Amino acid sequence: MSYVSGLFALIGRYCILMGKVFSRPEKASIYRRRIVFEMEALGLNSIGLTAIISMFIGAVITLQMSINLESPFIPKYLIGYATRETLILEFSSTVVALILAGKVGSNIASEIGTMRITEQIDALEIMGVNSASYLILPKVVATVLFFPLLTILSIVIGIAGGWLIAVMTGIMIPDDYVEGLLYDFRSYSIVYSLIKTAVFAFIITSVSAFYGYYADGNSLEVGRASTRAVVASSIVIMIFNLILTQILLI
Repeated sequence: MSYVSGLFALIGRYCILMGKVFSRPEKASIYRRRIVFEMEALGLNSIGLTAIISMFIGAVITLQMSINLESPFIPKYLIGYATRETLILEFSSTVVALILAGKVGSNIASEIGTMRITEQIDALEIMGVNSASYLILPKVVATVLFFPLLTILSIVIGIAGGWLIAVMTGIMIPDDYVEGLLYDFRSYSIVYSLIKTAVFAFIITSVSAFYGYYADGNSLEVGRASTRAVVASSIVIMIFNLILTQILLI
């Protein structure tokens, strides 16, 4: 019972913080500069990791499908189709979000947590600045705008990885792979994936910022807050993945 009440208290504290984040913003010009800065720090710096993982995952999916679907009754183009659907519907949105929760989420929690224990946030409050909005809102806007671009990049590179493994290993005819990519394509799948990514971006940023903002103690507590942020955001991502799939696809 105490665990449930503690969970509701945590959710209530999170909602109160989000209320501060989206109220009484500072000058628009300041926010524009910070949003551009955060896009570079949180988005552009994640392109390399996203590209490398997507390339290998696309190749592995194609390779596994080719090995396991050796029946003469199953057309080879279905391998390309399965690779495309796996990347669009699940990997490039959910799995990439979980990876970014570890990279970006821990970065946000440690950054804000360090500002908390070094009393920089207290200094902002004394100067009359809405510290929650000033520190967190630009990060939220930057990730919600940029992470869908990472999803599109992940889809394209993952598909390219599947094509490359088909060409390099000869495990299937590349033309069959391309035919599968075009088979029964629905543009709504891309929309679904981008909506999920935008929601996951908000979850990663806001949850990580929450744990960093309320970090208390010394530098060890910042590390613990960073770990809790990654775990909590990953769990919430999986919960919302189920909810959004139920709402958007069924």
